[in-house]
Amino acid sequence: MTSTDSHAMHVFKGSELLAHADALRAVYVDAFCAPPWNEDEEKAEEFTERLREDVHRPGFTAVIAVQDGEVLGFATAWTTPSPFPSDRCYPQAAAALGPERTLDWLIGAREIDELAVRPGARGTGLAARILETVTAEAPEGRAWLLTSARSVRAMSFYRSQGWTQATHPSPEGKGSTVFLGPRHPARFMAPQPL
Repeated sequence: MTSTDSHAMHVFKGSELLAHADALRAVYVDAFCAPPWNEDEEKAEEFTERLREDVHRPGFTAVIAVQDGEVLGFATAWTTPSPFPSDRCYPQAAAALGPERTLDWLIGAREIDELAVRPGARGTGLAARILETVTAEAPEGRAWLLTSARSVRAMSFYRSQGWTQATHPSPEGKGSTVFLGPRHPARFMAPQPL
């Protein structure tokens, strides 16, 4: 546990995180049930259900930021398996990167699945500290994530933290975007937008 600006950062490596599932669900609702994500209670419940399985993934790591006993934000991550998954948004990432880059850049890397902070904690640097903590032990600095191109705020945030946009969805701003972490060795090889 580390304390920065009165936020305690708690790191979890497995199922002990589930004791905090209700608090994480509440943060998820606050963060994602409003524009531009517009998720509903059903999606929040799906997150909670996924969490029960995710804690058993190889390399699972979670970070919870707490202040005065209240969870203000969290991140979950794990090691991207081989073969590359074919559920959720993984096919979009693989199609955008191509098979060789997907293999070289993503498999075996620290994959950030969720990063969420309560609206009142935005702009405080909390999300940056959570992201840094959850990626601190990324193998050889290899960390990546997938975010929606429709969230200008998320795209801007990751860029401001030194993350490199590795895929460029359609000009309409639809689809998902792969970002490589600031210590990822392939970040300089990522194609730039046209």
